[in-house]
Amino acid sequence: MALKPALLAATVWFQATFLVLRLLPTVVCLANQTVPSEPTSKLDAWIALNMKQYEKASKSRAFDNILLAGLSSTPMKIIKVKADGSGDFETINDAVKSIPSGNTDRVIISIGGGTYKEKVLVDRTKPFVTFYGQPGDMPTISYDGTAKKYGTFNSATVVVESDNFMAVNIIFENSSPKPDPKKSDGQAVAMRISGDKAAFHNCKFIGFQDTLCDDQGRHLFENCYIEGTVDFIFGNGKSIYRHTTINSVAESLGVIAAQSMDDSSEDSGFVFIDCKISGTGDMYLGRAWKETSRVVFALTFMGNQINSDGWMPAKNQESVFYGEYKCSGPGASTTKRSFGKILTDEQAKPFLSNTFIGGNEWILPVPKI
Repeated sequence: MALKPALLAATVWFQATFLVLRLLPTVVCLANQTVPSEPTSKLDAWIALNMKQYEKASKSRAFDNILLAGLSSTPMKIIKVKADGSGDFETINDAVKSIPSGNTDRVIISIGGGTYKEKVLVDRTKPFVTFYGQPGDMPTISYDGTAKKYGTFNSATVVVESDNFMAVNIIFENSSPKPDPKKSDGQAVAMRISGDKAAFHNCKFIGFQDTLCDDQGRHLFENCYIEGTVDFIFGNGKSIYRHTTINSVAESLGVIAAQSMDDSSEDSGFVFIDCKISGTGDMYLGRAWKETSRVVFALTFMGNQINSDGWMPAKNQESVFYGEYKCSGPGASTTKRSFGKILTDEQAKPFLSNTFIGGNEWILPVPKI
């Protein structure tokens, strides 16, 4: 995600910093205006949509889905990957290639500790795959792809395009050096998740600019760690991040979430629940990368590196939805927020459970192997 220069009207320091990060043009906002008056109906409409989804999903039970019930009751196929040659395969790629196209069984790729320097693809023909590492000896999948060589989306160390993917106790790393701020080709993705119904448990995502591409589909990130500088969680996914540490390693201005949609009629968004924001820099919670953006932070601790404005102004400000709910910490003060919405208990309700991503229909338990 490249950033462009700020408006000439910005202060000298602000302009210089924006030039370095290539930020999108900004617009002037009315001070202390928590909710812009013009787009209120659009914001309320999205809350209403999610409330309907919440009420409908709350009436269903986990494993009402026959397919998921079958996957939970049948034996799992386990493929062992160990770099020392004592497993079924020495590389993750070889293990993935061994799974037949059109797979309908739950396949666990058990990955031994150590660093695997590979660029891995799980294509759309191989659903129900799980990458599994041990919590005390988490494997690292690492590669140094950059936008200069592969383009941003294809720079990812691991790309998952299939549905019903799961990762447990895995470190996803892009080992490329911190991008040169004078160049626009240093984006380096650690993980791109483009399939629907994916869950990540106790995983780490390490990089600088564009660390995690939450591209599209419904996803759950539970007890994870995400590190980066600029737009280090970006894409058009509809995802929940729960009990997750978001660590900035920025030296100056940066952005956490660049959630993006081409059309405001799309139903996607990032929700951060009971998370912790730590690290360095002058960080915005989020910005609109494309036409519109939807991000909610709830019950989250925000460190003092959060810019007092909270959210980066956008040229399509009337179509964004930025919400905060009962957050804490020095960066959570909303007295200087230029725009965004402070959610009530009722408004926050549909964002606080797995019903936001239809989790009752597809989330499987973490396997025990």
